[in-house]
Amino acid sequence: MTQPTHAPRSPQQVPVAPEVLADVTLPDGRRADVHLRDGRISSVTRHLPGAHPSADGAVELGGALLLPALVDGHAHLDKTLLGAPWVPHRSTATLAEQIADERAVRASVTVPVAERATALAERMIDLGTGHVRSHVDIDPEVRLDGLHALLEVRERFRGRLGIQLVAFPQSGVIASPGVADLLDAALAEGCELVGGLDPWGFDHDVDGQLDTVFALAERHGAGIDLHLHDGGETGTGQLRAIAERTAALGLGGQVAVSHAYALGQVDGAEVDRTARALAEAGVAVMTNGPRGTMPPLPRLREHGVRVFAGSDNIRDTWWPFGTADMLERATTIGLEGALMTDGELHQIAELVTGEAADALRLPDYGLTPGCRADLVAVAAHGVPEAVAAHPRRLLVLHEGRVVGPRTPADFPALRLPPTAPGS
Repeated sequence: MTQPTHAPRSPQQVPVAPEVLADVTLPDGRRADVHLRDGRISSVTRHLPGAHPSADGAVELGGALLLPALVDGHAHLDKTLLGAPWVPHRSTATLAEQIADERAVRASVTVPVAERATALAERMIDLGTGHVRSHVDIDPEVRLDGLHALLEVRERFRGRLGIQLVAFPQSGVIASPGVADLLDAALAEGCELVGGLDPWGFDHDVDGQLDTVFALAERHGAGIDLHLHDGGETGTGQLRAIAERTAALGLGGQVAVSHAYALGQVDGAEVDRTARALAEAGVAVMTNGPRGTMPPLPRLREHGVRVFAGSDNIRDTWWPFGTADMLERATTIGLEGALMTDGELHQIAELVTGEAADALRLPDYGLTPGCRADLVAVAAHGVPEAVAAHPRRLLVLHEGRVVGPRTPADFPALRLPPTAPGS
């Protein structure tokens, strides 16, 4: 099946703020009517076969799967090249070379950051994402310019997409004089979290970078989300150092490590030792699946480590791929981890819904009465099919109001950008 039994009424007929989402399939398989009021779920009642609510505020979904809005736990809205001329991908040998290449491309792209980020945010909404955590580059060259652009985008999308911002030191913390002060300013101006980048592999100073990052978080009452690509026991040692600082400062639930490739490169005893430390400290792990060894998700979950997912780079200098579809991202993670049973597909779906919402500390998230009506109706019979089949999104709500998917009439006339010089 690729379509629900009953397609919803055309977008022109769907009320802006529905009162009832009738005949939906919940993640546990139950058929239900979901009642909405004042931007929240007011009740969930059993759907009676053959019953078709006649209220003007009702939308019949014919058994389509209803999920809480998808959550993208790691993106880079300021890096995307969507809306700009195509830029061919250039191969680089090291992280430092990749960063230098990105700087050169960034200087040549004429489409503003806010315009490109807006194009990506619109795509996210159409695909059912209701909340995204975006890292934004803070370095001596771009300074706070990218942050100011994303603060503008965040305000523009208020009421349609929740956006968290991480002050991300793409050029390092210790290796780039002045970055610590810029991170401090970024947190003061609106970032909810502070990031880091390979304390050993990039800064060659684990204590120096972590001391700076954790001190900034403590000063501003901010969360932490660090990129960690360093592999092997060098990487797992840093994971335990992060866990130790998290526990010492009582920051459990407020710290995440993105990628953590090292967990997929060491033996079982080292994984278990590190996973126990992460779980006890309350440090979450984000994975996007490809471009590196993926952490062993089932083993981490067995130890109680919160694992969540993000799209990471979408059409930028780091890679030319990415669609912003978090169900497709769940598929990628399933393929990478050979996770295929219905039970495993349910667990993967949690990486882009409940687990990601918990990692982002989103309040009132879910499908029970009292939760925010941030919802997406999917053309699938159930969760496993939603993960595996790339189904279309039928209806996207944010705070109870319909925000997507957009109809062709909502799009401006197609304007192909000019060809990039030298492409």
